[in-house]
Amino acid sequence: MPHAIYAGERVALLTQHGKERVLGPALEHALGCRVEHVTGYDTDLLGTFTRDISRAGTQSETARKKASVGMELSGLLLGIASEGSFGPDPYIGMFPWNIELIVWMDNERNLEVVGIGEGKTNFNHLLTGEWAAAQAFAREVQFPGHHLVVRPDGKDGTYICKGIASWQDLERAFSRALTRSSNGLVLIETDMRASANPTRMEVIGLAAEDLAHKLRSLCPACGTPGFWRVGRVPGLQCSACGTPTSETRAETFGCLKCPYHDTRDIADTTSAPPSICDYCNP
Repeated sequence: MPHAIYAGERVALLTQHGKERVLGPALEHALGCRVEHVTGYDTDLLGTFTRDISRAGTQSETARKKASVGMELSGLLLGIASEGSFGPDPYIGMFPWNIELIVWMDNERNLEVVGIGEGKTNFNHLLTGEWAAAQAFAREVQFPGHHLVVRPDGKDGTYICKGIASWQDLERAFSRALTRSSNGLVLIETDMRASANPTRMEVIGLAAEDLAHKLRSLCPACGTPGFWRVGRVPGLQCSACGTPTSETRAETFGCLKCPYHDTRDIADTTSAPPSICDYCNP
């Protein structure tokens, strides 16, 4: 059921890579708002994943800039924008990982709420001069459902082909890049723009869900949206000896506007295993 606080409100979304297809339905269903697709500004000017334009700010700064521009262009007091980042997974560092951040800006309430989603991705690249190797790489990263980018290696960086979505176009782009390469090698990489990468779009959907949950959570004291987790309280007791451990026993929720905080025990978690107890397993 949509939450009443943003029901019927118009929200600006500046994007040129199809994110409205995910963000619109998710937030409209959860909040009852109207997400309006805003154009008129080339968001690639704020940075591209292919590095032809470097991102000047941090991930959050770039998302905030997009949201602000969308609000300026539309004249609306509410705006959202997302920005992604890619790297090794934060657990064992073996898999490519995508972190998506969505900024919700509410100028009427002077409020900013951030939704986060993360998960595995196909982010990868290959440097090769062999068409057979290029084909194998393309299959590995789920081409043609996920698009590719091709460019020559070496000094000639002027030729770059993005959004490659068919085997015929891939072979043509590979051949052209090979003739322009100064060392006989071609760089093939995954196209990480949202419209070119269904796996990334799924992670954006997770970030939208996280944002919706936060916006639907109101401060019990002042009613401000975004009443959410701000800290964890350690001390969950060992199931064998009862000694407090470093495991989380409760979470602290806080308001973005007023001083109100609330500490809540974690449901269905009553004890920690002896294996992480400093007394049972020193």
